[in-house]
Amino acid sequence: MERKFYQNLLYWKNSQNKLPLMIIGARQVGKTYLIKEFAQKEYSDQIYINFEEEKLISEFFENTLNPEKIIAKIEEYYNKKINIENTLIIFDEIQKCEKAITSLKYFCESENHYNVICAGSLLGVKINRFESSFPVGKVRIEYLYPLDFEEFLWAIGEKSLAEMIKEHFKSNKAIEQIFHEKIMNLYKEYTCIGGMPACINEFVQKNKKIVEFDKNIQESIVLSYIADMAKYTVGAEAIKTNEVYHSIPSQLGKENKKFQYKLLGNKTGGKRRYESSIQWLINSGIVLKSTLINDARPPIYTNKKENIFKIYLNDVGLLMNLGKIDFETILFDMSSIYKGMITENYVAQTLKKNGNELIYWESESKAEVDFIISQKGNIIPIEVKSSERVTSKSLTTYMKKYNPEYAIRISSKNFGFNNNIKSVPLYAVHLI
Repeated sequence: MERKFYQNLLYWKNSQNKLPLMIIGARQVGKTYLIKEFAQKEYSDQIYINFEEEKLISEFFENTLNPEKIIAKIEEYYNKKINIENTLIIFDEIQKCEKAITSLKYFCESENHYNVICAGSLLGVKINRFESSFPVGKVRIEYLYPLDFEEFLWAIGEKSLAEMIKEHFKSNKAIEQIFHEKIMNLYKEYTCIGGMPACINEFVQKNKKIVEFDKNIQESIVLSYIADMAKYTVGAEAIKTNEVYHSIPSQLGKENKKFQYKLLGNKTGGKRRYESSIQWLINSGIVLKSTLINDARPPIYTNKKENIFKIYLNDVGLLMNLGKIDFETILFDMSSIYKGMITENYVAQTLKKNGNELIYWESESKAEVDFIISQKGNIIPIEVKSSERVTSKSLTTYMKKYNPEYAIRISSKNFGFNNNIKSVPLYAVHLI
């Protein structure tokens, strides 16, 4: 399965001052598979260590942080010689061994330039709760997310459509209606199954027949997340984290999608009670947070109101599953409420994957723009519509107030550029 992230791995491999690479991402986004594929294609050999499965190897790091001594023990344990230039050393589930994370500093500083990649499902949580000396500045950190719509098209053998979308995004010229409708249908199927590798594999194996898609694949991922909450949070914290996670479909199903504590099981405590649970979900990569700004003048990120925010799931397919939303609802446009929440979550996860910090703008509760991004020094407002009905007072209000170079409107309409608004079809969000 072709992933854009592979280019990040190649860039790291070819960089001059190669730091150990740390890949952070939620469970099931494909970290281990991609790293192993990279090792097989780009190196003559690999050493794969999973600290969750091989707990005793942690002892190598407890006794010393010296890379050469650690490597000697690994060589002895696996009975193989590590070629410094051509062997990729993989530390998986590294969050289970804090000293292994600390050792990355010394791998970075060693005269022997070892090729080290580490990953972990809850590595983001571990970093934010690190008790030892974290190797700040001594590792390169990259984030891996589910497949976006373009990668989905690659996976199902529609690369020519992906190229067509890219061409029309640049030119702002409408795609022929017959292709527009075909891609919109594929987009709807993507929002149903989501971008998790296992889900897309299932779709391909069922010959791209959405009616035969096994929803248990999504369910198993959701259950693995819930199991992590129970396993890696303590007592009442696990219950609160679970409450927050299960409330997200209800939060996004409201007209005002701002996160509201009153929708949680315990009506008291608010921010103070649930703040750590929300942060755990964010750090784990399971959810994404979009923060309010009410002033879109640069620098916009200093204007964030951290206590007012929206929360999205990391994958739109998992939102479908967690919200118990039938595929037919999306495929046949049966409910504008569900379409709105699914569409906005899809846009949020795609913008985040492209490296954008998620923020939205509101003015005195009278106008709201779904997303604001900073692009080459320009502040660009992004309005999201789930259908072709694109009339909006909010975007007009924003443009009159801040006079941006241009605005982006995402909807089911075709490409175009009118009245200083770039029209982007839902299936082209990955190009923003």
